[in-house]
Amino acid sequence: MKYMLLINSGATDADGGAAECTVEDWTAYDKAVQDAGIYVSGESLADLVTATTVRVGAGGERTVTDGPFAETREVLGGFYVIDVPDLDAALDWAARCPGAGGSGSVVVRPVADFGA
Repeated sequence: MKYMLLINSGATDADGGAAECTVEDWTAYDKAVQDAGIYVSGESLADLVTATTVRVGAGGERTVTDGPFAETREVLGGFYVIDVPDLDAALDWAARCPGAGGSGSVVVRPVADFGA
């Protein structure tokens, strides 16, 4: 079953990366996911200042603003999609993720399968 691991960072460094993780931490995790044969896809997102938000009103009018301006202190930094047997396995991989430590978190959500 496919699960998306949404990686949220509670603190970022000057480059917009997770302040509590090193590049080496992420490289090792990425290698472990790929070596385990569960990797489907994954990306790191660009700096938050590059984000743009689109909203469409009831009348169809489009409003575009810079930034996400979410009412949260966490920042979505990236994601993995993994294919594992069950939720317990997905939670185990989420707990190994460098982004789950410190002020970060990893949200685990099943990927909907509309073809089933």
